[in-house]
Amino acid sequence: MTVPNPFSAADSALGYLYQVRVGLLWALRRLKMNDDFLISLETLDDVTFETRGGKPDELLQTKHHQSHEASLTDASADLWKTLRVWFEGYAAKTIPFGTALHLLTTAKASTGSIASFLRHDSNRDVDAALRGLAATAQSSISVANAPAYKAFLDISAKEQKLVVESIVVLDGAPTISDLNADLKAEVFWAVDRKYHDAFLERLEGWWLRRTLKQLTSASLADRVLATEIEAQMSDLREQFKQDSLPIDDDLLTFDLDEATQTAHAGSNFVYQLEIITAGKRRIAAAVKDYYRAFEQRSRWLRDDLVLLGDLTQYERRLVEEWELIFEGVQDELGETVAEEEQKKAARQVLRWAESTSIPIRPGVTEPFITRGSLHILADEVRLGWHPQFRERLAALLQAKEGQA
Repeated sequence: MTVPNPFSAADSALGYLYQVRVGLLWALRRLKMNDDFLISLETLDDVTFETRGGKPDELLQTKHHQSHEASLTDASADLWKTLRVWFEGYAAKTIPFGTALHLLTTAKASTGSIASFLRHDSNRDVDAALRGLAATAQSSISVANAPAYKAFLDISAKEQKLVVESIVVLDGAPTISDLNADLKAEVFWAVDRKYHDAFLERLEGWWLRRTLKQLTSASLADRVLATEIEAQMSDLREQFKQDSLPIDDDLLTFDLDEATQTAHAGSNFVYQLEIITAGKRRIAAAVKDYYRAFEQRSRWLRDDLVLLGDLTQYERRLVEEWELIFEGVQDELGETVAEEEQKKAARQVLRWAESTSIPIRPGVTEPFITRGSLHILADEVRLGWHPQFRERLAALLQAKEGQA
């Protein structure tokens, strides 16, 4: 039996991630009607939508409950914390009257409760909600809600109604795990159905990095433009066409770390480079390309974007191209030549491998795929750089084993 950790911050973490995912979902829905808006997290509210001029026109508060069936009662902290943000915002004139206010919560409001009167349905009754808010603010003894009660009572009845008329409660919302279906519905026509998971995974990865940049920036200029989302969607659509494949951003920007370099120090492709006395930086570049190509190819296979046969065919093409270069260099060397001349010739073959472009599909032009795939083949000893790479590699490995 697993004992719950009383210090766990899992619920809080899920709440923040929920906010991020909901922000993307609402942005995608809004894009269908308008591409002239900005979106930000944790500015005026959990999620804020603004016009290009910087005027907030829609605020969204998200409340996520994963581990239990929550209820949105009249004295609920979820309800009153949200109301406090909005009432104080109006009082401070940071939230203009007329701004659409949404409370999206996984909790459920019971019939006849304040929250139930603020749903966007036929039973919506702003006056009944106002009576409930006033009664709760005046009678509740909740210390935690006291600042929210005060914020409500401190403004006039007219102002209270103006604010409450702008509020819509969206209760019983999907949990963070259940949002997948809604997000897939928004990208349904972007790519073929079989690519929905892979497409959404990459879109959310970009969105997480982009919102992280916005959250860590002190400048309001880093709010996300609707056109950025649209551009990212367009770029991803191109990558999922039949003649292309997606290249993941984290691999494009990957910087070789010591752990990755150390992990590959004993690999065949590294030994092949050591045999021809390639420089340390050249070896480091090869390790970086090998890692990125191996990881990207693995993701393509995992997401069913390529078949194993596609990679086999691609590798056959690489080996054929390598053979032309390798045999041509061999012919120039002749049968008997000094070791240093053989190494020099080998570095010429390696230079070809570092500069050639043989795309797996016409639209996949990222160079590290070709370079890394050639190093993958060198690791399998299906190709090499030194004229006698198989013999030299076998001798080197035997010597290293003897030293061990």
